[in-house]
Amino acid sequence: MKPPKSAIDALLEGRHADPFALLGVHQGPGGRFARVLLPGAEGAEAFTLAGEALGALIQTDPRGLFEGGIAGTGDPPHPVKYHATAGGSEWWVTDPYSFGPVLGPTDDYLIGEGSHYRLFDKLGAHCISHEGADGVHFAVWAPNARLVGLVGDFNDWDGARHPMRRRGDTGIWEIFLPDIAPGRAYKYRITAADGMVLPLKADPFALASELRPATASIITAPPQHQWGDDAHRAFWASADPRRQAIAIYEVHPGSWRRDEHGWFQSWDAMAETLIPYVVDMGFTHIEFMPVSEHPYDPSWGYQTTGLYAPSARFGDVEGFARLVDGAHRAGVGIIIDWVPAHFPTDEHGLARFDGTALYEHEDPRLGFHPDWNTAIYNFGRREVASFLVNNALFWAERYHVDALRVDAVASMLYRDYSREAGEWIPNEQGGRENWEAVGFLRAMNRAIYAGHPGLITIAEESTSWPGVTLPAYDGASNAANLGFGFKWNMGFMHDTLEYMARDPIHRRWHHNAITFGLTYAFAENFVLPLSHDEVVHGKGSLLNKMAGDDWQKFANLRAYYAMMWGYPGKKLLFMGQEFAQSREWSEERSLDWHLMDQSAHAGVAALVRDLNHAYRGHAALHARDCEGEGFGWLIVDDAANSVFAWTRKAPGAAPVVVIANLTPALLTNYRLPLPQGGRWRELINSDAAVYGGSGRGNLGAIHAADDGGGNAARITLPPLATLMFTPD
Repeated sequence: MKPPKSAIDALLEGRHADPFALLGVHQGPGGRFARVLLPGAEGAEAFTLAGEALGALIQTDPRGLFEGGIAGTGDPPHPVKYHATAGGSEWWVTDPYSFGPVLGPTDDYLIGEGSHYRLFDKLGAHCISHEGADGVHFAVWAPNARLVGLVGDFNDWDGARHPMRRRGDTGIWEIFLPDIAPGRAYKYRITAADGMVLPLKADPFALASELRPATASIITAPPQHQWGDDAHRAFWASADPRRQAIAIYEVHPGSWRRDEHGWFQSWDAMAETLIPYVVDMGFTHIEFMPVSEHPYDPSWGYQTTGLYAPSARFGDVEGFARLVDGAHRAGVGIIIDWVPAHFPTDEHGLARFDGTALYEHEDPRLGFHPDWNTAIYNFGRREVASFLVNNALFWAERYHVDALRVDAVASMLYRDYSREAGEWIPNEQGGRENWEAVGFLRAMNRAIYAGHPGLITIAEESTSWPGVTLPAYDGASNAANLGFGFKWNMGFMHDTLEYMARDPIHRRWHHNAITFGLTYAFAENFVLPLSHDEVVHGKGSLLNKMAGDDWQKFANLRAYYAMMWGYPGKKLLFMGQEFAQSREWSEERSLDWHLMDQSAHAGVAALVRDLNHAYRGHAALHARDCEGEGFGWLIVDDAANSVFAWTRKAPGAAPVVVIANLTPALLTNYRLPLPQGGRWRELINSDAAVYGGSGRGNLGAIHAADDGGGNAARITLPPLATLMFTPD
């Protein structure tokens, strides 16, 4: 039956909601019938994929529509290809509308249920073989769209050329496009339910993207990299990370170093420069600020539009795989910052993706972040939660990352985050908790820890939400537990930096800024973060946060680092702070590497290197970072001298004693209680001349004996210095 002219017009103008009903090969009363859109063609003949002629078609519309009966029987019909001619030219086109669906009923069921843990294999663009042809399968979720068309550089960005097939109740649109290869750019042309054609949308599941300011998605080849990191992954899969040394070097990949032209280093260049540097400095992990695609450089990646695509700024996606593998072979883990808390409203992104608030909430009191002018995911929508959970699993599987540091968790947990009264909607119980976000975070952590042994999740959570790092098993008794492996200790960072900024003469009145943190140090599994957030937006560098003149600033910073490395908790230091960069960090330029030629800065770097090696080499300093049995106060109340001392310990390991003098006064004959008598050798003296200090100390060792009040030693405490000792 010939379709009405209105249907043909709608098809040719890209308005027909069911193109597969008109295009392709169909079985009818008179046999097989084919209809195809071949813009620019004057003649067309149908063939099987194997090259058997099936019959010529006639042009029924000058806009490029051909149709006619063809040979063959059977239902469903087999795919066909066409030999097109015009003006002495000829070309072949394999008909995408003659292929059946790629997704199946199991996919539909799991997608609808929100329990599909391999969405990244099903949605997006994937090079496959299907029904005898090689090509690319495209699939996108747009349940409220009237029509979705695939556009790209392979069809002149013409929305009428490749309208997609809608899959029943799931809201998934798909099409298999034969004879195209990796490297092609594409987007989706979405017509909303009201008939409005939206700005072209990038693929939410795109595995690669164009370099900004271009925003198209890019078809990628199947993964090519041959991994050689089995030993690294096996170690972490069998280890308890709470009892391993973890010292993290936080890196913004766009400004760690720039090339000779001032452009970003590629992933391969970073592998050649960053990995050896991190190994030499003794860090165990590199944490990259978000590596996923984002349109705006000053967002540092925290406003991402391509959650599944490593940024094109740094080269091809295989380059990122090579970097991760290279790090693993060198014994270094890779952490990436992961941002499910919000997303930007760029028109090519997720915002009002199908003409409705699909990924976000309709009500801005739930769906808009006032801090960042961004949208908030609708965590209670199972398809949205599944999109995010799958993304976490994707980075673990495709790129072997060791950990996800989840950004801005506090903003997810509270409906009133950064909102005044009347600007937020309470939950069903009338409270401020965002239980939908809690449910999502719990589901994400369960999926990660069940599916990828050895992977760690780390929460940047700035409040006192209970159970951030407690297991998120199913059950009402622990419904608030989030299930993260670690949590950033924001209280430690805030209190100690505030203390170190004070003139030493006033520190005696703020003694508890150092001691208070130990009252909760083991309530969660903590990472001690000195992150990028502390050295931007007018906050200055860590060096310039320290009190005093230039000499005292360096001494304070060295003492602070040594105290932190002796304090319970995993360590994190933002790039440049390991050599005491003077300027505030900016994403627009490389770090000030020339400072390493100056002795004071090189001394700080030498200290950080030695601290890392001491931390890793002495189990007492790391094996009980998250357990109270690994810590004991020796001196807690000497506020008059601003002196602190404690013991770090672990079963079967020699203890390490840490003592800090945080005034510029040289203290001699100072009594230090010790856990045992005998000779204690010096591990670290932050005032050593090799680090740029005054060289005061104890000639490398101290001796403890019972002085009637227990074992103790009389020692020299250098000014503004931290020392570590272990028994010989």
